[in-house]
Amino acid sequence: MSAGPYDGLGGSHSAGELIGEQLERLRTGMRREAVVDAVTCELAARMEIRPREAFEYLTGLSRESGVDVLDVALSMRGGEPPVPEEARVEVPHWVWVTLDVVHVSACYLLPIRDRSGRVVDFHYAAVSPAAVDVTGSSAHGLLGRRLTMGSPGSVRSGLYDAFIRVMETGEPMYRGPFEYVEIMEDRLWPASITARAVPAGDGLLVSWRTHDDEERLVAGWERAQRIAELGWGEWNLATGRIRWTRQMYEIFGREDPEGPLPIEEFPGQVVPEDRGVVDEGLRTLLEYREAAETEFRVMHRHGIRHVRMVSEPVLDSEGLLIAIRVLALDVTASRRRERALAAAHSGVVRARRRAEEERRVAVRLQDSILPIRRGTIDLPGLTVGLRYYPGEEVDRLGGDWYKAREMPDGHVLLAIGDAMGHGLTAASLMAQMRSGLAGLAYTGASADRLTTWLNELIYHSTAGITATGTAIVGHFAPATHVLAWACAGHPAPVLVREGTAVLLPVRPGPLLGAERSAEYELESTVLQSGDLVILYTDGIVERRGRDIEEGIEALLAAARSAGPGEDPERVLDHLLTELLRDERTEDDICVLAIRVL
Repeated sequence: MSAGPYDGLGGSHSAGELIGEQLERLRTGMRREAVVDAVTCELAARMEIRPREAFEYLTGLSRESGVDVLDVALSMRGGEPPVPEEARVEVPHWVWVTLDVVHVSACYLLPIRDRSGRVVDFHYAAVSPAAVDVTGSSAHGLLGRRLTMGSPGSVRSGLYDAFIRVMETGEPMYRGPFEYVEIMEDRLWPASITARAVPAGDGLLVSWRTHDDEERLVAGWERAQRIAELGWGEWNLATGRIRWTRQMYEIFGREDPEGPLPIEEFPGQVVPEDRGVVDEGLRTLLEYREAAETEFRVMHRHGIRHVRMVSEPVLDSEGLLIAIRVLALDVTASRRRERALAAAHSGVVRARRRAEEERRVAVRLQDSILPIRRGTIDLPGLTVGLRYYPGEEVDRLGGDWYKAREMPDGHVLLAIGDAMGHGLTAASLMAQMRSGLAGLAYTGASADRLTTWLNELIYHSTAGITATGTAIVGHFAPATHVLAWACAGHPAPVLVREGTAVLLPVRPGPLLGAERSAEYELESTVLQSGDLVILYTDGIVERRGRDIEEGIEALLAAARSAGPGEDPERVLDHLLTELLRDERTEDDICVLAIRVL
């Protein structure tokens, strides 16, 4: 029959102000509920109806009038109605005798009925000498009063309805401990009680007991033990008596028929490796009479369990040890988490060390194979500018490579490639591809034949693992300005001529190492003096969240601004400025700018 919820905390205030506001709301709300509940009981008594019906009547008036239910209740306060004469029957002698001998709070309730004979209330016909209310005051002031008027909290706490059921069914009631909220002087008074009610003669015999603070603390401590998996025990050395809480049985894996573990058998349940720790703890207790804190493992029916125990000696007035009290905590789950975290940390450290070592090896390998990472190379009929930036992170260190050198037959070998993957594996494959091509190139074979042989070399030398790469392999003839080249899955070269930048037509063959036998088409492009050819790896055109086609379009746009005859170094500076714009790339970058003289 509460009056409704209240808004929560709001606004920007200090913690003290927030607490004050909340307490004020709480107290206001409690008073509101107390007043409404008290008036409901008064109204029910005057109208000879049950409290729930009176509350519905009260809220109905509030809805019809548009007036708050509290104001409606206050307007209807009219004092305590008298107990009907027909309820004032003589109490049998045996009831008084019964109440006189009990040492708890008890009373005899007689029903109050409406005109149809339905029970709508009770009145206190007799009260035991020891009876006290929830505040600890004597309950004799209740004698002769209505239940709902003398104890309106019985309605709020459900006891009123329980008493009705006992009268109607004849079945006894036992309830508790439970939270009982009494209404006194327009305020709520909470308490924890246990109550019983049995039909007796024309009425009910009722007893109740208010649980004091110590009992509530003990009950709370027992709940805390269960939640925290904390056990308490005592070995009485003088009497041999052992007291254990339920959780101690769980911690040590004991069944009820076995009973608690005798102290002399306690060391035997500890795993052998930890018995020294337990022996030292017992020596501290028994010889030095000092508290001890130990952690050990015990053999449990469900496996090994980790137990942390705090023990204290109990001494008599002469300093004689008479008992040992312990608190035990099952820390198995905590130790498992710690081991898992330690293993994970160790794994991370090992992985980081492996990664660092791998990076060092990969960088040394790259340095030994590609010592020049920027600058120009003068070759017959060409000036070649280059940029090579390896990935900064070990997990992004790639296998980009290039080759630009004069061959014995007067041609210039031009090649660029990318070993798939990252880290040491990619660097190793890059070394294999570049050195393999260098050896094959001295055969004087055409670019398409060199690419076919390079594919076979990669395929057969990496049996059992997936190792692939891309490449463009070409020859430039200084006398004819013909570039003859083959493509193995690599982005097509860019040709810049008279302010126009286009991709050279290409029929890309399979990735290197992907197929046992692969054939590659030879492309021929006649170049002119002043032409610029750009060879590149995908690191310069690929970005997270962007299609590679967009990157290639950006490359073409940047290349168009290259001036005729502009030094390849300046061309590369402009390209990288336009395409990277201070962005950190996730992959290696390798770019060759080849100017035809």
